[in-house]
Amino acid sequence: MDGLGNSLDDSASAGSSPECPDRLSLLEMRIQAQEEEMTLVKSALNDALRRISFYDEQIPLLKQKLLTGSSSILEAFSNRGVLDNTSTTRKLSSSSMQDCCKPETSPTSSCAAVNEVKNRMNNISKQQSLINHQGTRGLQPSFSPTDTYAAEKVTVATQTEGFSASLMQPSESIPLSCSGVFHDHTMNGQLNYVDRVEEQCLFTETVICQSQVQAYEAVNSSKEDSHTDDSHFSNPAHFNELQNPPEAQIHTKAGLLIEETYEDNSKFTKENTVKESLISAVQATQRPKENTNSQTQEQTEPHSSSETTQQEKKTENQAVSPTSQSDLQSPQTPTGSVFSMQTNEYGVAVQKENGCVLQAVEKEKQSSLPAHSTVQSREPLSPISAVQALIANKKTLVRRSSTSDKLIKSATEKSKQKLSQKAASSASLLMRSPSLENRMKDLASGTKRGSYNQDRPYVKMFLRGRPITMYVPSNIQTYEDLKMELPAEKLKIDWVYGYRGRDCRSNMYMLASGEVVYFIACIVVLYHIEEKTQRHYLKHTDCVRCLAVHPDKVRVATGQTAGVDKDGKPLQPFINIWDSNTLNTLLQIGMGSFERGVGSVAFSWADHGAYLCAIDETNEHMLSIWDCAKGSKQAEIKSTNEAVFVVEFNPADSSNFITCGKSHVYFWTWSGNSLTKKQGIFGKFKKPKFIHCVVFVNGDVLTGDSEGNIFTWGKTAADTKTLGKGAKETYQIVKQTKAHEGSIFTMCLLRNGSLISGGGKDRKIIQWSKNLALEKELEIPEQFGAVRTIAEGNGEEFLIGTTRNAILRGSFSAGFTPIMQGHIDELWGLATHPSENIFMTCAHDKQVCMWDATDHTLMWSTTLEEVGLCADFHPSGAVVAVGLNTGRWVVLDTETKEVVYDYIDGNEQLSVVRYSPDGSFLAIGSHDNFIYIYSVVENGKKYNRFGRCTGHSSFITHLDWSKDGNFIMSNSGDYEILYWDVAAGCKLLRNRSDSRDREWATYTCVLGFHVLGVWPDGSDGTDINSLCRSHHERVVAVADDFCKVHLLQYPCAKPKAPSHMYGGHGSHVTNVRFTFKDSHLISLGGKDTCIIQWQTLSSALARSQSVSSASVSSVEAGSCA
Repeated sequence: MDGLGNSLDDSASAGSSPECPDRLSLLEMRIQAQEEEMTLVKSALNDALRRISFYDEQIPLLKQKLLTGSSSILEAFSNRGVLDNTSTTRKLSSSSMQDCCKPETSPTSSCAAVNEVKNRMNNISKQQSLINHQGTRGLQPSFSPTDTYAAEKVTVATQTEGFSASLMQPSESIPLSCSGVFHDHTMNGQLNYVDRVEEQCLFTETVICQSQVQAYEAVNSSKEDSHTDDSHFSNPAHFNELQNPPEAQIHTKAGLLIEETYEDNSKFTKENTVKESLISAVQATQRPKENTNSQTQEQTEPHSSSETTQQEKKTENQAVSPTSQSDLQSPQTPTGSVFSMQTNEYGVAVQKENGCVLQAVEKEKQSSLPAHSTVQSREPLSPISAVQALIANKKTLVRRSSTSDKLIKSATEKSKQKLSQKAASSASLLMRSPSLENRMKDLASGTKRGSYNQDRPYVKMFLRGRPITMYVPSNIQTYEDLKMELPAEKLKIDWVYGYRGRDCRSNMYMLASGEVVYFIACIVVLYHIEEKTQRHYLKHTDCVRCLAVHPDKVRVATGQTAGVDKDGKPLQPFINIWDSNTLNTLLQIGMGSFERGVGSVAFSWADHGAYLCAIDETNEHMLSIWDCAKGSKQAEIKSTNEAVFVVEFNPADSSNFITCGKSHVYFWTWSGNSLTKKQGIFGKFKKPKFIHCVVFVNGDVLTGDSEGNIFTWGKTAADTKTLGKGAKETYQIVKQTKAHEGSIFTMCLLRNGSLISGGGKDRKIIQWSKNLALEKELEIPEQFGAVRTIAEGNGEEFLIGTTRNAILRGSFSAGFTPIMQGHIDELWGLATHPSENIFMTCAHDKQVCMWDATDHTLMWSTTLEEVGLCADFHPSGAVVAVGLNTGRWVVLDTETKEVVYDYIDGNEQLSVVRYSPDGSFLAIGSHDNFIYIYSVVENGKKYNRFGRCTGHSSFITHLDWSKDGNFIMSNSGDYEILYWDVAAGCKLLRNRSDSRDREWATYTCVLGFHVLGVWPDGSDGTDINSLCRSHHERVVAVADDFCKVHLLQYPCAKPKAPSHMYGGHGSHVTNVRFTFKDSHLISLGGKDTCIIQWQTLSSALARSQSVSSASVSSVEAGSCA
C-alpha cells in the first residue's frame, strides 16, 4: 500500500523521486567493482610470482643444456635476448628490437656466430640474479619521464618465455606471465595493466630456438604474400589509427611485438597476417624430433644472394652527452649508458639503452627526443649474420590443420571477450560523465528513463536495463513541446461488489440508520438494503480486519492490518473510531502500539462504550484497553501464544470480558492498569480444538466450538476442602448442548431473547429458546458456503454472512436470498459489454460471473472446470470468450451461459483473448509465446484456425487490434513490442516504425509510445498490471501493483506524467476496463477479491457534486493524496 498521507484517495502525482538513494547505490556499485579489480590484481601478481619461481628452477638446467648443445642451437637461441643487468625492471628483450640498435654484420662462418653467442652467455647468470631480485619485488611499474608514448598508448612487456622449452616434449606449450613496464590507463579504450598481465599470460608461449627462425621467416613471407607495402605502417596517418585502437592488445609471439585491434579487423590485416604466421611457426616447432633435426640441417645451408636484396639503411651512431643522458635514463640507470633511436618495421621509433628497449614513440614525436639520438630506419630481423643466412634460405613448413590451431583460436576468442568485458566495466566505473552515471543507475536499479532522439523520431525507455524503443507518430512535430497535464475527468466509488467472509468473523452489523455495515479490502461499506445505495468509509491504508459497533449503533471501530507502501516502507496498523452518519474519523488509536495487525475489537457496554478492547496479531497477541474519549491506553498484557478469534465485554460489568480461540477460553478481570485471567476448565468434557464464538445470555456465558457443541459456563465456589484455604473460584462447564454437525462459527442474541447459531459443515441456522431448546432450523444453499456471521435485521429478518463471500437476507418463514455476492479467490479476468452496461469477471475460484452495472446485481454465474484468467465480448455481445489456465478456451452464450465452443491451444495458460473490431477474428495470447488467430463466423458461434503469430521470445501479456482489423500490436513478458499483419498471413512487421501512425481500436498494451508516461520511476517492469484507454480517447486508466488505480490524460507520452490516484483495493489491482459509454470504470483487486465500480466525472460534474451523506466517501476518494 502507498503510505503517502495514509491515503486511499485521489492524488495528483507529478513523479519526483529523491536522488540520494540512487547516488548511494552508484557509489556502492563502484566500490564493489573496485574490490573486484583489486582481487584480479592480486591474482595476477601471485601468478606472476609463481611463474618467476618456476623459471628460477629451470634456468640452471637450460644453461647446462645450452653449454652442451650444438653450435647452431646456441647460435639461434642467443638471438632470444637477455635482460640488461643495469635495469631495475624487466624490459622487453626481442631480436626484432635488438635489430634497431645493432649494426649489420657479415659473418663468414658459423664459428663467428658461435663466438658471438659465447660472449653473450655471460649475461645469463646476470639474468638469473635479476629474476631472483624481481621475484622478491613483484611487478613494479617504472618508466622514464620522457616515455610519452609508452605512458599513453603502448604497454611494453618483457618476455620470459623460451627458457625451459627445450626441456619439454615437442607437443608441450607453457603459457607464461609477461611482466615489465606496466601503465594503468583507461583513456581511449586502453586496457589497464591487470588486463595486460592476464592477456599475456594467456597468449605468450614458449618457443624453442627453431621457432624463432621460423617466426622470422613467417613474418617475411606473410609480408610478401599480402603484397603490403611497408609504407603502410610508416605512414603517420595510418599509424594514428594504430595508435588509438578501440581495444588494443600487445602480444609477444616468437619475440615480435604485435599490436592488434579486435573490433575492426579490416583495417589491420597486416597485423592479423603476422599473428597467423607466428601461430603457424609455433605449431611447426611442435613437430616430432626427427622432423626438427632435418629441418635444422636445411636451415644451416649457406644463404643465397637474396640476402643482398634486403632493404637496409645506414646506421648513424652518436655519443650521448651527459646532460641529455640524465634526462632520459631512469633513476637506477648508471652513467655511461649508450642511447640510440631507431625505427622498426611498424613505423614505431624505439629508443634503446645498451641494446635494451626503453620506450617506443611514433615517428611524428621523434622531434621531442634528444638531437644526438641515433636513428636507423630499417634493420635486418636479426643482428647475427649466421641467423640472417638461415632466415634467407629457410623453407617454411606450415602445419595446415592441427588441434593446437583450434586451441589457440579458442583461447584467443575467449580472451578477447573477457578483456572486452573488463575494459567496458572499468570504463563504466571510472568515467564521470553525467550521462554515463545516469545510464549506470538505470541499469543497476532497473529504473525507467525516457530519452528522445532528435535526429530520428523515436523515444527510448529502460526496464530492468533493457532498452525499449517507441516511435513517435508523424503528427507530433516536436516531442519536447508535448504537455502532460492532469485529466479533466475524475473518479469516485459508485459501488463495491463483494464481502470478506472467508477468513474474518463478527464483521457484519445493523446500524441505527437501517444500513448494514461490513468491510472488504480497505473499504468499510454501509449498504442500505431498502434504498439499494452504498456509502464508503475510506480512511484505512490497508485491509480492514475487524469491526465493532458502539452501543449507540452510530459509532464504529475498525482495525486494519499492517502493510507496506510502494517503496517497501512498513505501514503501521491502527484502529479508527468514526461516525457512521458523517463518515468522519473521530479518533485514531494504537498507531505504533500494534504489530502485524488488529485481529479483534470490542466496545464495553455497561458504561455506554467508554472503553475499547483490542487484540493484535503478534505471536503473544497483545491485549490492550483504550479510553475511547481520550485515545489513551489504560492497560496492556500478553494474552496467549494461541490464535485469538473474538473478545466480548460482559454487558453488565465492564471490568469483566472474555477471549476465546484455539483451545482456550479466558475469563479476564480488569482493574486500573492491571489485567488478570482465569482459564476455563473443561473438566470431564472433551476439550475442543477451537472455540469460535462467545455470547452472554441472562448472565450466563455460552461458547460455540469446532465439535458442534454449545457449552454453558458458570462460576463455582472455591473448593477449600480439596485445595485448601488458598483456593479461588473457577469457571467450569455447567451444561453441554449438541447443536451442529461440525463447527459453530457464530451465535447471535435476538431482541426477544432467542439465540441463533450458525453451523459450518451442516450450513444450518438454528433458533434456540432461552433454555436452549431447538425451535427452528434452516439450511442455506451449498453455493453460498457455510455460515460465518449473523446479524439481526428489521422485524423477523436477519442477515447472514457466508464463507463464500455472500450476504443473505431473509427469515425462517420466507427463506433467504442473496443481496451481495462476490468471488472467493484471486481475480484476473475482466471484460465489458460492447453496447450495454454489463461486465463479466472470472477468477481462480473457477467462477464466471456476469454483472449488471446499473442495478449492481449479479446476473448469473457458472462454474468452469478450470481457472479463468481472461475474457472478451464479441462485438455483437452475443457470446464471450474465456481463456483458461491450461491452454483451453471456451465461448459462452451471454443469455443462456451455455458453452458454444471449446478448444485447446498448447498446454500453457492463456493471458489475453481479443476479438477484432468487426468480430471476424479472435486473437489468443498464450504463455507459450504464440498468438493464435481464429476466423469467426455465425455471430461468434463457429471458429476456424487462421494462423499463428510466431516471433515473441517470452509469454504474451497484452494485445490490441487496429481499427481496420488487419494488424495486431502485442506485448510480452520480456518487454517486447511487436506488430503483426494478420491479413498477410500473421506476418511479423520487421520495421516497427511503419506502425507509428496506425490507429488502434483499443489500447490495453502497457508498452507503447502513447502510454510511456504511465510507468513510475524505479519500475521493475511488473508494476503496471493493466491499462485501458477510454472510448472517447481522452483518458487512460491504469492498474498498478501497489493497490492503486490511476487516471491520466491520453496520450501520456512523456515520463512522470501526472495522474489522479485512487485507493480502496487491499491487493494488487489486476485489471481495469471502461464500460461502453465511459460512464464507469471497473477495477479488480487480486487477493482481496474486491470489484470496484467507479463513476467517471467530468470537471463540471465533479464541481457540482453536493456534499451529502451518500457522496462524502466518494468525494474523499477523489481528493488528492
